[in-house]
Formats: sequence, C-alpha cells, structure tokens
Amino acid sequence: MPVSSSGHLELGKVLLNVKNADNLTFTVVVHGATVLSTLVVFWREIWKLFLGTLKFKLNEETHYVLKLVVSMIPVVFVGFFLKDWVESFFTGNLVFVGAMLLVTATLLGLAHFFKPRVARPVTYLSAFIIGLAQAVATLPGISRSGSTIATGLLIGTDKKEIARFSFLMVLVPIIGANAMDLMDIKSGAVQNSIGAAELIIGFLAAFISGLLACSWMINLVKKGKLIWFAIYCTVVGVLTIILGA
Repeated sequence: MPVSSSGHLELGKVLLNVKNADNLTFTVVVHGATVLSTLVVFWREIWKLFLGTLKFKLNEETHYVLKLVVSMIPVVFVGFFLKDWVESFFTGNLVFVGAMLLVTATLLGLAHFFKPRVARPVTYLSAFIIGLAQAVATLPGISRSGSTIATGLLIGTDKKEIARFSFLMVLVPIIGANAMDLMDIKSGAVQNSIGAAELIIGFLAAFISGLLACSWMINLVKKGKLIWFAIYCTVVGVLTIILGA
C-alpha cells in the first residue's frame, strides 16, 4: 500500500516496544514473501516478458525489460554506495518518519489532482525518473509504491500502466538485497534469534497481505483513488511527529 511500510515499521517498533526489530533473518523471510506475492499476481505479465526476451529481438517485451533495468539504476546506486547513510535514518526517529509521511501525502495529493492532457506509456526517460523516486523511497516514511506511482502520474504516464510498472520494477532489487542478506546469514555474520513459528507467521502475513494489496492497488490507481491515502498519510504523519516530539 502507498503508505510506507518502512515508516510504519519504525512507528511499530516504538509503539510495540520491539527490541529485536532489526533481525536480518526475519527481514529476509518477510521480503521474500512480498516478492512471492507480487510474482503470483503478475505471473502472466512476467511470463510474457520472459518469453519475449528469449527471442533475442528488440521487441516490445525486450524494450519493457530494458526500461525496468533503467529504473533500477538509482536504487542499485543507493544500495551499493549510500547503504550506511540510509540505514542511519532507521533509528526510531519518529519526527523524521512523520515528516517523510507528509512528503508521501503531498506526492499522492498532487498526483490525484494533476490531470495530464495525454496519458503516455513508460519511456526510458520516465523509467529513470520513476527509478529516482524509488531510490528516495529507501528513506523511512516515503512510500515506495506511492512515490513511484505518484511520480509516474505527475510526468504523464498512463495510470493503467504505472501501477504494473511500479510493482515489477522492485522485484529484482528486493531479490538482490535478499540474496546479499542471505550470504551474510550463511557466513555467520549475523545470528537469528527468532523462532521458526514466528518466521512462518511473518511469512504468511506478508504473503497474504501482499496478494490483497497488489490486486487492490491496481484497481485503486485505475480509478484514481489515491487521495484517501494522502489523507491517511497526513493524519498519521502529524500524529507521528507529535508522538516523536
């Protein structure tokens, strides 16, 4: 949902007094479930893109995959060169999280009221711009789906297309990040202190909610109902700032 999962996780840590919220194994399991739910929802599109690229021609599918690759460049740069800086914001600073939720609300509000004259398909340039929004959304409180969808709408991308592109563009970065985390776990660099039952519950919760959220979001974007999420982020953002202060 376009309300920032990372921002809500930071808020949840404080409200629930969670001491072990940075457990890497749990993060890998939950992100893996999120990826799996997205694969289930978009399996037809992904299979079509896969078959199209296997033809080794610059067809429609190959161009779409290349646009997805272009969109990933900014977040890959952040992951390799700014990872420590981004992680420095995940310290339970609720004032910062609340402020970023207000940024998300502003983007969603602008996207709701902006009406482009002509809806355009995703281009290589728009893919990179949307990718920049995804990179900024690594900060807690800025929604990844919200910022990418809103940015796409603000630059005139077709609303039926931007939702699909937004969900597909995050698959490889999450899988890549999970692969790196799995290497840390396998090497013994980190220790898991969460039981199997909790990991299974977290996986199922993320998978089921991911299925519902993906399907629901596609329909909401098509209908142009993002304003309700803007209102929600505004209210939660203000309350979070007050709580943090």
